[in-house]
Amino acid sequence: MQHRELVAKVLRNPVHWPAFGFGLGLIPFAPGTFGSLLGIPLWWLTPPVLWIQLTVAALIVAVGIWICGESARLIGVHDHGGIVWDEVAGMYLTLLVVPPEPAWILAAFVAFRVMDIFKPWPIRDLDHSLKGGLGIMLDDVMAALYAACLLLLGRIMW
Repeated sequence: MQHRELVAKVLRNPVHWPAFGFGLGLIPFAPGTFGSLLGIPLWWLTPPVLWIQLTVAALIVAVGIWICGESARLIGVHDHGGIVWDEVAGMYLTLLVVPPEPAWILAAFVAFRVMDIFKPWPIRDLDHSLKGGLGIMLDDVMAALYAACLLLLGRIMW
């Protein structure tokens, strides 16, 4: 599918809007990186109360399973690179373990992107074995878990 066709298809159906990060997933280079950026203001705007943050995280993931799966089904491509709601969720989850300081936010962004791009075991296996919205979301949730562990280790060391 040509980029112009994809843009037209995404703009015509509202289910694609959040799946494509409200347009960020349509950027022709590094859409996952740009999509991850959307998780930062979402986290920033969430009150820093643990139960609220966890509730928002659960909603982002649960809704994302349907949104990503439906968008992929309508496009006809499993885990199309432009579907970035999973990156939004992963970034949001990663940020839950850092203080609201620019250096830690940047560290969280880098840690999540590295884990999402390189997909260490078993993330790559999950990415290839699960289909539908659950498969699209779960590898990014796992990448967020790995990134969060690295950040927690960093916080302990510093």
